[in-house]
Amino acid sequence: MRKLFFGCFFALLTALTHAGEAQPVAANPALEKHVMAIAEELRCLVCQNQTIADSSAPLAVDLKNQVREKLEQGMSDKDILDYMVQRYGDFVLYRPPVKVTTWLLWFGPFLLLIGGIVFLGLKLRRGRPHVDALPQAQMQRASDLLRATPEMKETQ
Repeated sequence: MRKLFFGCFFALLTALTHAGEAQPVAANPALEKHVMAIAEELRCLVCQNQTIADSSAPLAVDLKNQVREKLEQGMSDKDILDYMVQRYGDFVLYRPPVKVTTWLLWFGPFLLLIGGIVFLGLKLRRGRPHVDALPQAQMQRASDLLRATPEMKETQ
């Protein structure tokens, strides 16, 4: 009897916790499509490498809800993006504009690449010292060590 009770309990628990299909947040599919189009232009401030359309972070969900509310209030796409930039800065835009405050964001990776190439070039230019550059005493010691190696193999 106990096994039957636990079996029914777990079957009921499984049925209740089974995930269903996600319903769109907005009743209007056109509005939801518009929200997602704007959400593709905004960076998730938590993930930082995703748009808020792709992110499921709580802040991204809140930002999508703000976009939805602003669209329902009749704001244009530009007004919504301007509002988000005013509130969170240029970093909230997935493709921030090129201006003085975002130069490092746009050109920083290229500067690091160029710096790395210059550093590598300088290191390779110096190179390793040539054998001719070694003092005569070190050359003699290296020669002795090389001659001694086959003898050591024969003795072992």
